[in-house]
Amino acid sequence: MVLLLALTVGSIVGLFKGNEAKQKWIFKIRSSFDEKRHLAEQRRVIRQGGVALDDIEIASFHAS
Repeated sequence: MVLLLALTVGSIVGLFKGNEAKQKWIFKIRSSFDEKRHLAEQRRVIRQGGVALDDIEIASFHAS
């Protein structure tokens, strides 16, 4: 729902400020949404007794 709202408002921004401003705004909203989701996942793992991994550790784990 948040992403749908971001796309809707982004379209309105695009009408007034252009496509580049629309893309920047959508990227900013999507990045903050993804960061909040990532932090919530890390807190859930810690509460369940797991070990929180940073981005580098996650990338190296999935690469092997």
